[in-house]
Order: sequence, then structure tokens, then C-alpha cells
Amino acid sequence: MRVHLCAVGRIRADQPERALIDDYQTRFNRTGKPLALGPLTEVEVEDRKGGGMEAEAELLSRAVPAGAFLVTLDERGKVLSSPEFAALLARWRDEGRQDVAFVIGGADGIAPTLRDRADVSISFGRMVWPHMLVRVMLAEQVYRAATILAGGPYHRA
Repeated sequence: MRVHLCAVGRIRADQPERALIDDYQTRFNRTGKPLALGPLTEVEVEDRKGGGMEAEAELLSRAVPAGAFLVTLDERGKVLSSPEFAALLARWRDEGRQDVAFVIGGADGIAPTLRDRADVSISFGRMVWPHMLVRVMLAEQVYRAATILAGGPYHRA
């Protein structure tokens, strides 16, 4: 099952978030392959015309592969433990899903039109996190999920 991280904004190569995302992406691709998970790809979109959340939602919609299971990262979403998240990824894979797309909005969040289309909405807690940091957190959790499913020692709970 291919995993897509679709997000508003660009992270430059010299930003610390880029190094973290790239590291977790590499780790996930290596760990997930024997589990039929991956690769993890990242698609960055940018609203250069200043159209707001709706314009961002349109760009994000275009970034999501056709037929992909759509997961939004939103403060109103369901809060999961890491093992619960791993179990969801495994379930989606086992149900035969070819693609799952995680969508992260910009500074103002995800437009209701896109949020309402999501198959699932998850949250990293009731606090609001910077959207660039959410990308790092998601990349880490996707990697952590693969290690949980592989029975590796990374997750110690």
C-alpha cells in the first residue's frame, strides 16, 4: 500500500524539518517494504494566488491519487495511540487499499469541503501544531507504525 503525504507549503532543504522528514521517509521505506507498506511519497502544494483554504483544498485534492483512501490531519479528528494507528494502516493494507493519502492543510487548517470528503480524520491531540511540524510528526508515526507491525524494538510501550 502506497502512502502519500500531501501538504500545503514547501519545506526548504536547509530547514531542520526537511532532514527529519527525509530520515523518517527513508526508514519507513526500508522497514515497510517487507510489510507491503510504501513507499512513502511527499507532495507539497502551494497556493501562490492567495486563495485561502478553499484554494489550498483544491490543490490538495489534485495531489491525492485517484481512488486513494483519504485521511485528514485535523484537530477535530480522532486521537489514536501509536499501536492503534499501526493497526489502522495494517487494516487498510489488508483490505486491499492501493493508496492512502494523508492530507495536512496550511496555517488555517483544511477547508470544510475537503475535510467532509475524508474517509477518516485523525488528530495529534487537542493542541494546534504548526503544519510543518505536523509533517515531521506524521512521518515519524508512519515509520513507528511500520516498526510496530514488524515487531521491532523502536516502539517501547
